[in-house]
Amino acid sequence: MATLRDPRVRPLLTSCLTLAMAIGVYAISFGVASVAVGASVAQTCALSLLVFTGASQFSAVAVVAAGGSAASAMSGALLLAARNTVFGLTMSRRLTGRLPKRLLAAQLVIDESTAMSTAQDEPQLQRLAFWITGGAIYIFWNLGTLIGALAGNAIDPRKFGLDAAIPAAFVAMLWPQLRTVRARLAAAIGATLCLITIPFLPIGMPILIASFGVLVGIPEPKPNEGRS
Repeated sequence: MATLRDPRVRPLLTSCLTLAMAIGVYAISFGVASVAVGASVAQTCALSLLVFTGASQFSAVAVVAAGGSAASAMSGALLLAARNTVFGLTMSRRLTGRLPKRLLAAQLVIDESTAMSTAQDEPQLQRLAFWITGGAIYIFWNLGTLIGALAGNAIDPRKFGLDAAIPAAFVAMLWPQLRTVRARLAAAIGATLCLITIPFLPIGMPILIASFGVLVGIPEPKPNEGRS
């Protein structure tokens, strides 16, 4: 079993914790944005504790902020969270154990924990990277949410322009993903569908329609992909 004395573990631990702290800072913006659109501190924190996927949380808050219904907000959030199903299939080959352990692992399956795990060469390090990354991000994400919610509840959001936090956060999440032609094409299709349907559909529905652009961005499987 790998220990802290293992020269491979220390750099991994540093990378995981650094990533978690950065995401915790980012979570502050979600906490601020959520209370700015009318959610209570308790509701905001519950959303991070139970949902624990930033894109879906920001999507739900954005739809509500625009006047959309709870159903529209939930539908868009669920679509964005659907990508975690693919991550779960990937991690199911690396994470084993009884049902309680697997249920806990399912809550921690996010982009970052999956990426850190799959970047490792050895199964033991893959499992270690997953648990450290997922656990650390869960803690820092919820701490950041609480800090942001308390801060946002103490100031006037209109005075400080906090309504801009939601679209700014979406741009920050989207920008790093536009490195490939397929990703840029998917974004262009999604944006076009959204702009076309905005005048005709209820608030929240254009986001659902735009999500079909994601299908273009799904990478083609490699010949050896899927093998352990």
